[in-house]
Amino acid sequence: MSKNNISFILNKPQLSENIGACARAIKNFNFKKLVLINPKPIFPNDKILATSVGAKDIIRQSKNYDTLEKAISKIDIVIATSARFRNKNIKHINLEDLKKINFKKKIAFLFGSEASGLSNDEISYANYSLQIPTNPDFKSLNLSHSLIIIAQFVASVIKLNNVPYEKSKKVKPASKIEIQSMLSLCIRNLDEINFFRPKEKRPKMLENLRNIFYKMDLSSKETRILSGVFAGLGKKR
Repeated sequence: MSKNNISFILNKPQLSENIGACARAIKNFNFKKLVLINPKPIFPNDKILATSVGAKDIIRQSKNYDTLEKAISKIDIVIATSARFRNKNIKHINLEDLKKINFKKKIAFLFGSEASGLSNDEISYANYSLQIPTNPDFKSLNLSHSLIIIAQFVASVIKLNNVPYEKSKKVKPASKIEIQSMLSLCIRNLDEINFFRPKEKRPKMLENLRNIFYKMDLSSKETRILSGVFAGLGKKR
């Protein structure tokens, strides 16, 4: 999963200051790709570079297209941002739903112009429409503010998915022998009560049991506890 798969597309941005601020927001969260479609100001210009502060590299390596279709030609998933709910056949999602997005694919977040946002025609190119939760009586967000909210949230999702789960060093993983021993004890007890019926289904039922125990990622201590439980149940009979 890489941040290099993620692009931020500004469709017909009108203000140099917003373009520069968006570049700064992108770099704040270590993203790389800024894409512009028909910017109104001359691009780049001194005001854009000035407001980007330390993100001039984002401006210089950005792509500039004359149509939305060209801008998204190599994108797998386009997520259009909009303050308005559209009565269209498109999946409307919120920030939390971004946790379900496959960021191994090429993803683009599409932002509309400051004056009018995205048209229904422009949103028709998107896979999803994303609405940032705001005051329902005042939904309008500055372009760079919208971008930085999404960039921060996506960065946190990617970081969460990339950080491996760490166990305590005091926890000893169960060996295959320990799991097999525990499982054998469980199976013996189940055989004694004629659990596996009908007999022809026994191999499949054993396969399912193995799948359960092996994928549980048990510790050595946990296998000993379960072995004790299975042995205790056998004694009760």
